[in-house]
Amino acid sequence: MSDVITETNESPKADTDQGTSAEGTDQGINFSERYSEILTQVNEALGKVDWTQMGRIGKVLGIFAAVIVAQILIKGVLDTINLLPVIPGLLELLGLVVVGQWSWQNLTTSEKRTSLVEKVQSLRQEYLG
Repeated sequence: MSDVITETNESPKADTDQGTSAEGTDQGINFSERYSEILTQVNEALGKVDWTQMGRIGKVLGIFAAVIVAQILIKGVLDTINLLPVIPGLLELLGLVVVGQWSWQNLTTSEKRTSLVEKVQSLRQEYLG
């Protein structure tokens, strides 16, 4: 009786091992079929692309890349300037001087203020519609 139980316990394991190896082979074939289908779809999609427009897209991507590189360089320069003990204070003072000078030129009289408001409204109308 114990021999029968041992045989029945061994046979499901053998079936499982054979099933796993068969499934692995099926998955390998299935993967290669899916891979070839995906490559076919990609090739079809690339065949439909209007490659004459790629010059424009390339220019836009180039501009984006240049802007990103410029921003990284500017950040590096500003971080370096910020490490110097005197320069950040001088730059703040320069900013205050520029704002004060602009305010003196544009906000001292009511005529200058109204012309500034008109200029801002015309720019707003031009860009926002």
